[in-house]
Amino acid sequence: MADPYQVLGVARDAKPNEIRSAFRSLAKKNHPDLHPGDKAAEARFKEIASAYAIVVDDAKRALFDTGKIDGTGADIHQQPPRESYRQHAEAGPGFKYDRPWGEGAGGDGAGGIDDDLFAELFGRRSRANMRGADVSYTFAVPFIEAITGVKKRVVMADGKALDISIPPGMKDGQTLRLRGQGQPGLNGGEPGDVLVEVRVEPHPLFRREGNDLFSTLPVTLGEALAGAKVPVETVSGTVNLTVPKGSNTGARLRLRGKGAPYKGGV
Repeated sequence: MADPYQVLGVARDAKPNEIRSAFRSLAKKNHPDLHPGDKAAEARFKEIASAYAIVVDDAKRALFDTGKIDGTGADIHQQPPRESYRQHAEAGPGFKYDRPWGEGAGGDGAGGIDDDLFAELFGRRSRANMRGADVSYTFAVPFIEAITGVKKRVVMADGKALDISIPPGMKDGQTLRLRGQGQPGLNGGEPGDVLVEVRVEPHPLFRREGNDLFSTLPVTLGEALAGAKVPVETVSGTVNLTVPKGSNTGARLRLRGKGAPYKGGV
């Protein structure tokens, strides 16, 4: 994650006028109006705008300086550990979300970036409609909920609530895309998306291989020799499993339809 001070090329103790001056210079050089069709310049401008929104805002700057948010303005301390998110849509604590321009902006440049500032920079109103940046979030989901599916609600740092639908059969490392929930666009541009990377927590009884679920079933010697029906825990509840007569240690018994759902069905 880029350091906003490095993006703007200013010292960590830079004064507001130094920050604004650096932003003006970089914005003039990289503004999309001056580079029509140049995606690299557009991406660079977004990065500059996002960095400026953090460093120019006293509250956000203090949070960044104390290591409480990262270069996107996301709360880094609420993200779950990475010990061990591209296909579905619709989050929980630790959500990364910020508005690097537009909201709270004003002619004095203290809150964000708006058309007044661009009119000052370029002597006219900016015409570029820029899509907002995507934001990322890592979301820990209990093993059973990842298999059966679940809905979660997250309240972000700015008070906005989002609902996430974890589809049945979600795998560790898969990503959910929340369209239009990312950073706002510039000059009427569409907002970015939120990308939620799902991290499935391990389970004490089950492990997953593809769409099959495995667990260990302890039985007595008598049950193994004579055969028996024994209760077995599954992700959907307890069922009775028939242990065949003469079963050996390590034998695999199958419960059909009790694994993870396939995409589009069980």
